[in-house]
Order: sequence, then C-alpha cells, then structure tokens
Amino acid sequence: MSTLLEDLHAQADAFIDIRRDIHRHPELGFDEHRTSALVAERLEAWGYQVERGLGGTGVVGRLVRGDGERRLGLRADMDALPIDEATGLAYASSHTGVMHACGHDGHTAMLLAAAHHLAERGRFSGTLNLIFQPAEEGGGGALRMMEQGLFDKYPCDAIFAMHNMPGLPQGRLALREGPAMASSDYATVTLTGVGGHGAMPHRTADPIVAAASIVMALQTIVSRNIDPLQMAVVTVGAVHAGKANNVIPQSAMLELSVRALDREVRIRLEERIKALIAAQAESFGVKAQIDWRPGYAVLVNTPEETAFAREVALELLGPERVTLQGPALPGSEDFAFMLERVPGSYLLIGNGEGDNHGACMVHNPGYDFNDGNVAIGAAYWVLLAERFLR
Repeated sequence: MSTLLEDLHAQADAFIDIRRDIHRHPELGFDEHRTSALVAERLEAWGYQVERGLGGTGVVGRLVRGDGERRLGLRADMDALPIDEATGLAYASSHTGVMHACGHDGHTAMLLAAAHHLAERGRFSGTLNLIFQPAEEGGGGALRMMEQGLFDKYPCDAIFAMHNMPGLPQGRLALREGPAMASSDYATVTLTGVGGHGAMPHRTADPIVAAASIVMALQTIVSRNIDPLQMAVVTVGAVHAGKANNVIPQSAMLELSVRALDREVRIRLEERIKALIAAQAESFGVKAQIDWRPGYAVLVNTPEETAFAREVALELLGPERVTLQGPALPGSEDFAFMLERVPGSYLLIGNGEGDNHGACMVHNPGYDFNDGNVAIGAAYWVLLAERFLR
C-alpha cells in the first residue's frame, strides 16, 4: 500500500497548488462560484459527467466504469468563513473578512487529487459520485443539494466524508461508530415587560431580572433533566437589554445555542427549554416569545460502513496511525443530513500538533490546512473507492 501513497505524494504538488489557490480566493456559503467552476472544469477534463449548480453552487462528478452495480458517494465541502485571516502566509486570503479557517480548501483538494487518480488509474467497477458541497458552515448546503434531487439523480449505496482535526497527529485517521457529532439548534428569546424609571421598579415588569433568572435556570436543564451519561449543552451566547443605568427597558433578548449527541435528548432539550422559559417569564410578569430554529441533526455513523472505513484506514496506514473509535465531538456538521438518507461514515484526519498553523483550532484567524494531508487524504479516498467498487 506504500505504492499508492508514494504515487499520490508524487502527484501532490499540483493539488497543493490548487488548495493554496482556493485558500487565496475564499468564498462564503452559496457564493462559491469561482471554486465550483474550478472543480467542475477539472472533473470535466478528467472525463467525469459533471453537473454544476446543484444546491446553488454545488458540483457533482460521476464516473461509471465496468458493469458493477454498486454506487459510492464521496463528499467534500467548499465554503469559507467570515473571518479576517491572520496567518501571514504567502497564499493568505485576498478577500477582506473571508478566509478558509476550517480547511474546506484542503478537503476539496484531497477529493480532486483522488478524482484525478481514479480517472486515470482507478481499478473499480461501478458508479463513483463525487459531491462537492456548498455552504456547510451553517448554510445547510447538504439539505439544499438533497432538496434539489442529489440522491434521486445520483443514488448511492454508501457515502463518506472526511474533515481535518487540529490536535491529532498529522495524517492520523480517526473513526467512530454511532453518534459522532452533535445536533445544533438555536433560539432567540424576546422578553417583553413594562419599562419605567429605575427608581420606581415596582411600577414596571422588569425583563432584565427575568432574563437573568432564565439564564441561570437554563443551566439546570442539563444537570437535572438529562441523563448524566448523555452529552448536552445549553449556551446563552448573547444578552441584549437596556441602554441606561436608570431606565428599566421594555424588553430583553437572549440568544441560545443548544447541542446534543442523541436524537431523544435533542427533543427533550427543546421541550424543557421552552417550558422553563415560559414559566420563568410568567413568574416575573413578563411575556416570552421564543423563535426556535432547528439546525443540524446528530451525525450518526452507521456500523457496517464505519467498519469498512476502518478496514481501509488500517490497510492504508497500519494500526499505529489509526484511531478505531475516537471520541464524539460537540461541533455540528450538515453531512448528518446525508447520513439520514444514505448509510455511511464521517472520519477525521489529523491536521497536526504542536506550535504550527495546522495545530491551530479551526474557525481561528491563525488556522491553516496541513498540506501534508493532501496525498494521504487522496490515497484514502482512492483505496476506499477501489475496495467498495471491487
């Protein structure tokens, strides 16, 4: 298997250049016009049947070989984040306020490198569907592609995706069966009371006091309503109320983020949060309006496909560079929606440790994708495709 890695390492420089070009020209969700055009042009040149514009700026490349009936999906995300880059790299973002701070430039380059190798030298029989997705960063690009017929047009028997992870040794692969990433839901709570003079609070219904009580009470949901062995997070990330120290305002607003690693826990959190806020607000004589916005689902890796993905990782890298059952993560990922439709698995590739850009956590102005992973990630996709589409 070292031969495959050697082959991909030999081809890596061209795709590292593509990665850095994408990094230099980042685009936010559903605005990935340059990136998707680059991807589509490469795939077409290599002989893929290409559809552009699925889900807005998504691209799907299909390659059919032999008479095999199995159909495989591999997915990479393409969008950047609204962050000012602070890496000082020669290929740093040329767009103010936008950068690839999560490594989607690298994910795209890995899958493109695999696409090129599979088109030229791939040994498989069946249908390969390469999915380049827009707007993973909160935009729900996976859902948009699915709503526009992704799996109707390109049915898959299994689907896989990979994300880099700072803090893991560079190139190490980590897999996990079962719930692997948390759901994410969001709520805006508007508390409306009766404003008035700060010196005469008895003639008001103070929404700030109600908000303060609600913030503290919400913390009891995880500690007293959720099984201690289950993961749950309720975060109040913003409180907006008042402008002067002697004025009790008419209203106050809270912004909530809610996460869980179990679908039933997710339902329970919503029920308890809404009930607690309503009861607390009533006890203070204010009205509560809750705007609940469902986010991403719990990402659940299916057992058979994860076992297969482990076998491929072990074959490629050996047991010393593979984590067979890594920890679940509290972050969220819209690949979860694809896994609700198609069995599959989502794995991690280590972006590096120590004092370097690769070890910097994602969504940070100092982050950068580790170029050493382009060849390893591509080799993994090649081997997985060839093993799945024997």
